[in-house]
Amino acid sequence: MTLHAYALELEYDGTPYVGWQRQATGQSIQQVFEDAATRLALAAPAVSIVAGRTDSGVHAEAMVVQLMLDRDIPPHKLRDALNYHLKPHPIVVLRAALATPGWSARFSAIQRRYRYRILDRKARPALDLNRIWHVERRLDAAAMHQAAQTLIGRHDFTSFRAASCQAKSPIRTLDRLDVSRIGDTVEIVAEARSFLHHQVRNLAGTLKLVGDGSWPIPRPAQALATRDRAAAGPTAPPHGLSLTGVGYPIDPFD
Repeated sequence: MTLHAYALELEYDGTPYVGWQRQATGQSIQQVFEDAATRLALAAPAVSIVAGRTDSGVHAEAMVVQLMLDRDIPPHKLRDALNYHLKPHPIVVLRAALATPGWSARFSAIQRRYRYRILDRKARPALDLNRIWHVERRLDAAAMHQAAQTLIGRHDFTSFRAASCQAKSPIRTLDRLDVSRIGDTVEIVAEARSFLHHQVRNLAGTLKLVGDGSWPIPRPAQALATRDRAAAGPTAPPHGLSLTGVGYPIDPFD
């Protein structure tokens, strides 16, 4: 049996799911996606490898998935067929290409980018419901950005990793952590080769404390230095987070 490897770019709304990865209970994005792909297979169940496992409620605008299928299908036809079988789920294949030999959606990635959005106004969100963290107090985005810059670089991020994190090392290199304001929305953009479990949400929860005046600007760096999760801020809600891009040495869709 010959398996054919495809590179796919997906967008999805994570609200209805327990996250990307299959779980003992609850519906996962992986389950829905692989079930749709298996409907196109000749005999063997479809298997996927993902660039990053998003948690329950977390969204993706450009998740990259490696699909192994026992059928040779032109990429554009595969994209359209998958989108047909994925209905009515809020999961869509944006792009598809044949994967080059040796390419891995997970291990070939050299950059992952996330965006966390906070709506800081009195009125709750309507159009962005389940896609943004609502706080009623106006945040100082400039102070948040200043604090964020002290966290960039290669560090022990124990203070910003989940207790359930399974990574062998807490050492990570944070390449970018920018905070900016767009109207009533504060956006946090984080880039790194890889992240620890809940790292971006813990960074967002900590920077929010700077924004609302609860913490002075130097305190996030002090929390980082303690290497103690209890020293940092709370974990921000999942629905404000989206994976917005995955980078590779050679674009698999080019």
